Amino acid sequence: MNYLLIFAGIQNLAQSTTPINDKGAEATEISLNFIDLAFKGGWIMIPILVLSAIAMYIFFERYYAIRKAAKKDSNFMNRIRDYIHDGKIDSAVALCDSNNTPVSRMISKGIKRIGRPLNDVNAAIENIGNLEVSKLEKNLPTLATVAGAAPMIGFLGTVMGMIQAFYDMSNAGNNIDISLLSNGIYTAMVTTVAGLIVGIIAYFAYNILVAKVEKVVFNMEATTTEFMDLLNEPIK
Repeated sequence: MNYLLIFAGIQNLAQSTTPINDKGAEATEISLNFIDLAFKGGWIMIPILVLSAIAMYIFFERYYAIRKAAKKDSNFMNRIRDYIHDGKIDSAVALCDSNNTPVSRMISKGIKRIGRPLNDVNAAIENIGNLEVSKLEKNLPTLATVAGAAPMIGFLGTVMGMIQAFYDMSNAGNNIDISLLSNGIYTAMVTTVAGLIVGIIAYFAYNILVAKVEKVVFNMEATTTEFMDLLNEPIK
């Protein structure tokens, strides 16, 4: 019954704001901008806005960091091969240092282990690779948390808004006015929309970054395999 009263009040409000009546009289128009709607959501909008700022920072910071790590010199391994075959180990290490990418740091560690058993060389490269992947995935769990937490906070605002609306309606008794319920309904609807928007954007941002990290990891694995094959090549 309470739901029917709320919807009836909303319908009466919509009918009272019809743009033009039969006599051509001008009707009152109600308009809200984004900032006004944000304030209508109440204090629950503050954590949602904070989460949106965190998500944006993590996405752009990680995007450029991963993009930098994904840079690939097509001639890198050819030059490494030539240096190793010529016995120029220091030159090979210097080339890795000048590239300054996860792949070059892995290969640098492997070059410094040349002369030891191949299993030890491979283990050293894998250890560096794990560290590099951990650096690339920095703050990604936080972004995933934002993607899940923002909609939940929005739903919390929805529940709080409906509680406020029913509380105001119970205090009004039989003299129910839609203006008494508007604050609670605004809080319920606005926080839900805001939470879903932030959550959806954070979810897509997270998956974009994960896909980019996977590409870098694939390149690291491929280069490691190529380097180990290089160490197994007979010296000409």
